[in-house]
Amino acid sequence: MKIFLLLKQCTHRLIRQFSDAMSKHRVAVCQMTSVADKAANLKCVSKLVSDASKENVKMIFFPEACDYICDNKQDTLKSAEPIVGGSTVDSYRQLAVKHNVWLSMGGLHEQNKEDPTKIYNTHIIINNTGDIVQQYRKLHLFDVEIPERNVRLKESDFCSPGQHIVAPVETPVGSIGMAICYDMRFPELSTALTVLRAQLLTFPSAFTQATGEAHWHTLLRARAIENQCYVIAAAQVGAHNTKRRSYGHALCVDPWGRVLADCGEDTGFQVAEIDLDALDDVRGNMPVFSHRRKDVYSLYALSLRTAGLQPPSPSPAPRTPPPAGPSRQFGHVSVPETCVFYTSELSYAFVNLRCVTPGHVLVAPKRCAERQEDLTDEEAQDFYSTIRRVQKLMEKVHNTESCTVTIQDGPDAGQTVKHLHCHIMPRKRGDFIQNDLIYLELAKHDQFSSTHPAKPPRSLQEMETEAASLREFLLTFDAN
Repeated sequence: MKIFLLLKQCTHRLIRQFSDAMSKHRVAVCQMTSVADKAANLKCVSKLVSDASKENVKMIFFPEACDYICDNKQDTLKSAEPIVGGSTVDSYRQLAVKHNVWLSMGGLHEQNKEDPTKIYNTHIIINNTGDIVQQYRKLHLFDVEIPERNVRLKESDFCSPGQHIVAPVETPVGSIGMAICYDMRFPELSTALTVLRAQLLTFPSAFTQATGEAHWHTLLRARAIENQCYVIAAAQVGAHNTKRRSYGHALCVDPWGRVLADCGEDTGFQVAEIDLDALDDVRGNMPVFSHRRKDVYSLYALSLRTAGLQPPSPSPAPRTPPPAGPSRQFGHVSVPETCVFYTSELSYAFVNLRCVTPGHVLVAPKRCAERQEDLTDEEAQDFYSTIRRVQKLMEKVHNTESCTVTIQDGPDAGQTVKHLHCHIMPRKRGDFIQNDLIYLELAKHDQFSSTHPAKPPRSLQEMETEAASLREFLLTFDAN
């Protein structure tokens, strides 16, 4: 009996140790003094990665402008590189592979091919196999001008703002919400990232000496406490040139607001431990996010991006005109018959020009009825029978057990085509950070422009291929 109890105690101890090991992760937060010499900065980054990786850390965090800091706009623009294919980022990717660590590098000076007079301030995350898993362009630009004090720091002079909040990135140390420096002064961004289930908030920074002394610790601790997240803020420190000096004090703060690491005013790094079980305890003991008054205020009006940025195109791809062959009238547009994959007596189903999820298709009555109330009883019965049949088909094709099935019945409900139609969107676990965010994407999917974060239209060939495949699948589907 004693042996049994001893074995039981040992087993429980091993389970606790294993659980602790799974929930605790070491990270390094770095501090450096970037200058205009990109090679010298890269040498500093390389040494920090080499030294920090020996401390058994899984991820290393670098400050804003870790690539370079120049003292004038012309040199800043001239030194910028693309993220994809740029030699500096390629060097960072090689470091990640060589030392088997994840890297947070932010904000880099990203070349803006669409506007050579501006750059983007871009935070990237690189995994331990050298892949760029996500990029975030700084939303809030630091613009301060006080003529009587001879102060002018206007990031907008040379930088274009980003357009999206980026969904948190899953990493070995937790789910990371990406931001940059001045973003920390806008609590809505941090709260939105936490609503999207971030566990760590990152603020790679180059805070000025004056603002750092006044606000740095206070702001970062506040973001950690109010969002019950770890906050990691790598920092620039010291004099970069005769015009600019940074505050330093790279920090790691825990969800209770305790400072776990502070690099002070020296270059180098500090190691901190991220304990996701402790984070869960803080959130469980004081569940502030379940106490939020969603009936009074909301953060759902987000411009959210989940996929990585693609290299920018010089101009939008031209829209492929419909073929001269047979088509069906769908409100004010025509649907090529080759894109229709199912017809019933009074309804038809066709593939979509812009898909919110893979397999996003539409069902419409053959007659151009604008609202549900305009359908006859026979049309309504046929319409809903077709919806049920197509939903079953799409779940089978895409190997899912769920669909979002929705009708925007009238302009105030988001209807943009004056022809009743039903969206059928196959769903998989985790396809959206929060389930209801699919409705934000649906609201945007018919309103594409160069500034609107919707997907571009698919080619006619792509849609025809999908429709043909679905028609072929229907033959087997009907047989069963």
